[in-house]
Amino acid sequence: MVGAGCSRPAVVVTPKPVVAAPSAAPVHANVTGNWLAAVPNTTDGTYRRTYFNLTQLGERVTGTVHSTQFFYQVVDTKWDSAGGLAITATMRDLGNERRVIYDVKVVGPDELRFTLRPRGDRPPPATPPAPLVAHRAPPGEGAMPEKIAVPALHKVRDNGIARTPAMGWNSWNKFAGRVDDAAVRAMADAMASNGMREAGYVYVNIDDTWEGDQRDAQGNITTNKKFPDMKALADYVHSKGLKLGIYSSPGPTTCAGYIGSYGHEAQDARTFAAWGIDYLKYDWCGARMLHDETDMRGLYQIMGDALLASGRQILYSLCQYGRQEVWKWGADVGGNSWRTTGDIRDSWESMTRIGFSQDSLAPYAQPGHFNDPDMLEIGNGGMTDTEYRTHMTLWSMLASPLLAGNDLRTMTPSILAILTNREVIAIDQDPDGKQARRTWASADSATMRKEIWTRPLAKGAYAIAAFNRGPDSAAVTIDFAALGVDPRGKTVRDLWAHKAVSVRNGRYTATVPSHGAVLLRVGR
Repeated sequence: MVGAGCSRPAVVVTPKPVVAAPSAAPVHANVTGNWLAAVPNTTDGTYRRTYFNLTQLGERVTGTVHSTQFFYQVVDTKWDSAGGLAITATMRDLGNERRVIYDVKVVGPDELRFTLRPRGDRPPPATPPAPLVAHRAPPGEGAMPEKIAVPALHKVRDNGIARTPAMGWNSWNKFAGRVDDAAVRAMADAMASNGMREAGYVYVNIDDTWEGDQRDAQGNITTNKKFPDMKALADYVHSKGLKLGIYSSPGPTTCAGYIGSYGHEAQDARTFAAWGIDYLKYDWCGARMLHDETDMRGLYQIMGDALLASGRQILYSLCQYGRQEVWKWGADVGGNSWRTTGDIRDSWESMTRIGFSQDSLAPYAQPGHFNDPDMLEIGNGGMTDTEYRTHMTLWSMLASPLLAGNDLRTMTPSILAILTNREVIAIDQDPDGKQARRTWASADSATMRKEIWTRPLAKGAYAIAAFNRGPDSAAVTIDFAALGVDPRGKTVRDLWAHKAVSVRNGRYTATVPSHGAVLLRVGR
């Protein structure tokens, strides 16, 4: 035994160095599945649906994104240290690449939140976008539909209507997605009471967002809550001595993501006829998710045939932004008009860029089939009255459809006078259906240029328009002989001033205001 006070030798323990465990690879939640973010549209009872159909293998995620008329392929994904995921997806759109990037947050096994990054070529929004809250959807829902076969090409029989360019009103420029039954009735009331109907405006056209987001059990296209009874609306418009127009797409969805006519062309044409529809604007938008532009003619031909077989005469307006040289085949698919460019905006720059680019298309205009440089912006506030008179002058010289796009209830007397100038309208509606050509231009740059356009009219008459695209008033001399026009023994009339003008030595000099136009008619 060891006695008290006795001690053992100290044991020295040498501590082992602490070695950190190797860090584990980040573990990410599995996002495999079909995810749906459904955002209610404002007042129509439909939903704006975005589907994310994703497959995850390790850190790699593949799949598709289907949002309104766009169908993207996922091309890149990146995880961050917090478990967030960035998804990059692309698609081909009218010959260009369209790219979107979503930042994805995994909230739980059945909820993801997707935030769309602002495009790099645009300033960030003042208010960051709210994330799309997505939940699991049944497999296959929102998938790209089966691609239909494009038919062999043939010439669709002429429907025999619209021998002069269509005149009326369209909802998009002013109302866009806010259009509803009440607004359409109000525009019909205005057209019937303010002199527009008597001036020739007869079509009241509903653009996108009238549709439902699902077909019924029989596959029929449906309306949404904004349009409770399309047949009753058509009856009301007809009671005013007017005609009702509607909108659809050769794709599964429209531009705004509502039901398109893809695969239901004959069925929809019969529905439109049963409702009493008189005009169809058919917009390429949704078709681009499935078809290359080379299929465009065939898809428009399908609806052209369907409208002819519907039992009702329905004006057929092609809207495909001038792609695939539509002016060469638009009439052959039954089109009464075809868009020649992208969308117009309510600005001098947009209007002149579109309007003055139409010269080479003149050979394709003919009775029943017209080039369409898009709807009128007259009265929407982005241009002066002088510029709006130029807009009306140029579109009338181009034998363009005249579709007002403003609020017909609140326009000023000067705007109404521009839209209802019957002498100018008579140029647009000339029965020979020939389009004007640029017959003289000054040597200035395009934005400063003075131009003269000449249009042959019925019975040997001519319309001559002098344009001043520059910032200052300018004198423009019209040399009739140089234009191939003989004014001798004929009346030369200024159609905006509503008076005859004097021609001296075969010439007339017009004082044209900045951004203005002078329009003459030469004839007996």
